[in-house]
Amino acid sequence: MNMQLLENILTAYGPSGHEGRVADTIREALKGHVDEMYTDVMGSLIAVKKGDGTGRRIMTSAHMDHIGLAVVDADKHGFLRVCNVGGIRAAKMVSGHVVFENGVHGVVGADEKVKGDLQVSDLYIDIGAETKEEALSMVSLGDMCVMAPRMTKLGENRIASPAMDDRIACYVQVQAVLELPENIKNDVYAVFSVQEEVGLRGAMTAAYHVNPDMGIAVDVTGVGDVPKVATKVPVALGRGAAIKIMDRSLLCTPGVVAMMETLAEENGIAYQREVLPYGGTDAGAIQKTRTGVAAGAISIPCRFIHSEAETVDKRDVQACIDLLKACLTA
Repeated sequence: MNMQLLENILTAYGPSGHEGRVADTIREALKGHVDEMYTDVMGSLIAVKKGDGTGRRIMTSAHMDHIGLAVVDADKHGFLRVCNVGGIRAAKMVSGHVVFENGVHGVVGADEKVKGDLQVSDLYIDIGAETKEEALSMVSLGDMCVMAPRMTKLGENRIASPAMDDRIACYVQVQAVLELPENIKNDVYAVFSVQEEVGLRGAMTAAYHVNPDMGIAVDVTGVGDVPKVATKVPVALGRGAAIKIMDRSLLCTPGVVAMMETLAEENGIAYQREVLPYGGTDAGAIQKTRTGVAAGAISIPCRFIHSEAETVDKRDVQACIDLLKACLTA
């Protein structure tokens, strides 16, 4: 694995709607390796590698954004009140370290004596200000913060970091495109989409523009290999790429699932089947574009999703790169 490239992608600031720095990092990595790159109106980065005209138009999509908090107010003591941008679970944010685009750092606290489940409205951020005026001189209403970047190696094969959802998939897509042979038959449109965490928005508009014959989302997926997990899913770290069968956003096209399984077996790529009773990916948006698109998804197994320590296994990451390459050259 190219650990420096992965770290660059993981640590770039980029909550939903503000993915520009992530796009810049990816654009630099792909420069000179694709036939065309451009950014659409929404902000999604689209990298095109042309085939010889005998194949299909394939769109892959990995989202650049990750969850965050937006400032809605500051109290007289300088504490920031926030709302969520994406699927924030308030309890996971408490005592967390966050950072704003302008470099202001903060620590997340929560109101005491809250009855029932903690809500995002119960959270506040301490940025070191002592008054409302000082706080709003440091950040503005609407500014967004994200979990402060920190990539940590766990043992020989595991990596933990905020924003692994979905920057690890961006890395998978970049590597797959970099490793494609010079001459391919399919036209490949590698989309690095925006605003997935708030409704698959970037993939929806990009898919309408690309109008692919087949769409493949690349995203993380939950696992069932940790103690006392509430919802058991048949996916585990270290067992290979996860080939999605379904999630809440789509039922994958059976022919696409069968193609992925066949390619994995023919190429000796470790894989597991994924049935996810929650969540969604860009494939859900791609499948419903125009008159419909054959769609599937390759998933990277990930522990502790939407936390400061989203954890993946390097062997699974490599399996996903290999499977995506096989799909793009089939």
